[in-house]
Amino acid sequence: MAHIEVAAAQKGPLPRTLRLSGAVAYDAFQTTPVFAAIGGPVHEILVAPGQVVHAGQPLLTVTSPDYSAARSAYIKARDSYLLADKLYTRAQDLYTHGAIAEADLQQAESNRTQSHADMESSADALRALGIKDPEALIQNSSLSTAETPVPAPVAGEVVERLVGPGQLLQGGVTQCFTISNTNTVWVLVNVYQSDLPYVKAGNTVDINTESYPELFHGKISYISPSLDPNTRTLQARIVTENPGKKLKRDMYVTVTVNAGSIPDAITVPDAAVLRDTENQPFVYVQTNQDQFARRLVSLGMSNKGRTQITSGLKDGERVAANGSLFLQFKNSLQH
Repeated sequence: MAHIEVAAAQKGPLPRTLRLSGAVAYDAFQTTPVFAAIGGPVHEILVAPGQVVHAGQPLLTVTSPDYSAARSAYIKARDSYLLADKLYTRAQDLYTHGAIAEADLQQAESNRTQSHADMESSADALRALGIKDPEALIQNSSLSTAETPVPAPVAGEVVERLVGPGQLLQGGVTQCFTISNTNTVWVLVNVYQSDLPYVKAGNTVDINTESYPELFHGKISYISPSLDPNTRTLQARIVTENPGKKLKRDMYVTVTVNAGSIPDAITVPDAAVLRDTENQPFVYVQTNQDQFARRLVSLGMSNKGRTQITSGLKDGERVAANGSLFLQFKNSLQH
């Protein structure tokens, strides 16, 4: 039996490590859906997914009769106001020299006030359609068309394009793009009820994915207050930095949660734990110098090469570790 290593069961603290499955999601606090404020067919797409944009940058152009009508109304209202303002100024001068009655001055002032209100109303209509500076319509002739841009509301990366050229948009209803800051992402994991006492907001975690050899690190920021009725699990949200933007949305990951330690845990080397034909765990306990007896055990956590034995073994009992497979093979030949 020289080739069998014997190890004693040890009692001591065992780091409690939970392994949870989850998926990557965009950080909803830094993700913005882009809706078209005006209706009409898409004329041209100006950006593509993966492109980084700044706030106010045009994302697409829309051929919109609503925009044409609002632009025309603003130009007319502005022209009427400028004329009313000139007439009011002239009326003031004439009234000063006694050439007109006070009623005529008041009428000119009223016309000016109404024209200004009409201009502001038409300007507000343009702002509602996404035109921040209506005055630019007069100064920039390139804007005097039926095609109006849909600007980016925030800076970030275009992660989704949901419309195509020629598609008819409904103002305020059709989502065109999704913009997100992918330097930070969320990982959403499912926590089983048995693990709930050990998972808390603020726990640090390690995130592993099959796509990359390195680990990503994050922290649990939120735990859902209710269970999913289908899976009977609780969802926890992890915030993690995303260097190189390697973590992609919906990528499956495994999360390791460092959840304190188990005091007075009886552990044995991982190699000491075997399974029978019915998948029941057992160990070989040394009874004499070269004799071992098989004993069924119940398992707990496993960490850093040692497995917790929750029942079936006492502290100090010696078990076969490396080489225990030889005993199992020898016994199978005898039976």
